[in-house]
Amino acid sequence: MKKQEYAIVDIETTGGNASHSRITEIAILIHDGEKVIERWETLINPEKEIPPAIFALTGITNEMVSDAPIFEMISDTVFEMLSNRIFVAHNVNFDYSFIRHELEKSGIKWTAKKLCTVRAARKIKPGLPSYSLGRLCKSLEIDLENRHRAGGDADATAILFSNLLAWDSEHEIDKMIQKTSQDQRLPPNLPREDFDQLPEKIGIYYFYNEQKKVVYVGKAINLKKRVSSHFSGHKITPQRQNFLRDIYAITFEVCGTELIALILECTEIKDLWPIHNKALKRFEPKYGLLEYEARNGYRYLAISKLAKNQNCIETFDAIYPGINLLRELAEKFEIDQRFCKYGSMSDGVFSLQNDTAIWPEIESHNEQIQIALDSYLNSRPSFAIIDKGRNKEELSCIWIEKGHFYGMGYLPSDNPISDLSYVKDHITRYPSNQYIMQIINAFALKYPSKILFFQADSE
Repeated sequence: MKKQEYAIVDIETTGGNASHSRITEIAILIHDGEKVIERWETLINPEKEIPPAIFALTGITNEMVSDAPIFEMISDTVFEMLSNRIFVAHNVNFDYSFIRHELEKSGIKWTAKKLCTVRAARKIKPGLPSYSLGRLCKSLEIDLENRHRAGGDADATAILFSNLLAWDSEHEIDKMIQKTSQDQRLPPNLPREDFDQLPEKIGIYYFYNEQKKVVYVGKAINLKKRVSSHFSGHKITPQRQNFLRDIYAITFEVCGTELIALILECTEIKDLWPIHNKALKRFEPKYGLLEYEARNGYRYLAISKLAKNQNCIETFDAIYPGINLLRELAEKFEIDQRFCKYGSMSDGVFSLQNDTAIWPEIESHNEQIQIALDSYLNSRPSFAIIDKGRNKEELSCIWIEKGHFYGMGYLPSDNPISDLSYVKDHITRYPSNQYIMQIINAFALKYPSKILFFQADSE
């Protein structure tokens, strides 16, 4: 019976993603499970310029590849060498995605079982300072010559692979090359135990980079299933490849309900501003209702554009709903229009010195502004959403105070909910925003039986 053979591969490219970059050099070493039995390498004309940063890393110039074959000319050789062999590489998904994409462009459909020597080394030789090829070879005393060239890196990977086979007393490599092995789909720098600890529960999850900084926050109905979905498929966009390379650790927080998970996801993205989160960053309110006292002693109301994280009485996606609200308040409470500003902070400014009309008495005017604000704030609803908790011993609670999200937390399920102070003792304060209130109000309309009304405290 023929031995299982392995194709140990390394490539150099014009950039970091297969959809916009091309291969400039390839090396393939055939390994029979004991030693290398065949070796092949070649430069490749990428049919595009090699960026200066890539030349600085690899030393491959445009002149060096100008007379080299294009990939289509060597595609049959590549396919023949890879067929019916386990595809082995250091950070295997990078090399695999490029070669699969190039073969497909040449009209060749190809898939293979994969083995990542980064992940194999983590399993067989845990606890090393780094698993990048250069540092790993240094730790394991493997000669690495001609670094960042396909042939040199492939030769070092072959030595590493032979050593891993010899050290593999627990048959980890056999487990990893199983077709259904989840481990092969994980990002190369992510410890398997981080994925294994994920429960099949509602919650949010955090991806961290090498510097232990959060780079992505997500919400899930099933944490394990949702995180796994990030790593499946063969998308080759630069965003996806950069995203997967950035993941070095995962943590999570279980939530009682999807609504709590949605809110927590939103607040964490606002607080941490992870580099790979895009969607929820768009939900920044653009305008706000502001109140301030000018140097002349009069209080003003204004609708204005908001700076990031600026406090205000109410927020709006567009300026016109804000203008309508301010006009309604001014009319209802007989506020002089000279103390209302619409648009930018400088719009509608009236000078006391140049205005000959009678001005209201300051204390009376300022009191009327306060009455208008109190009336508006007190007209907004205050209520709690009581729902299931993370376990049978607790209930989840989301508190809305005067139309704004106040906070959320968990209450003991065996104690009656007596008053608002009891609720507030068990919840954590969080900042409110318009997006959070949209999803809370939509939930409240859909599930009125979960709403509990209290008289909000006056603060």
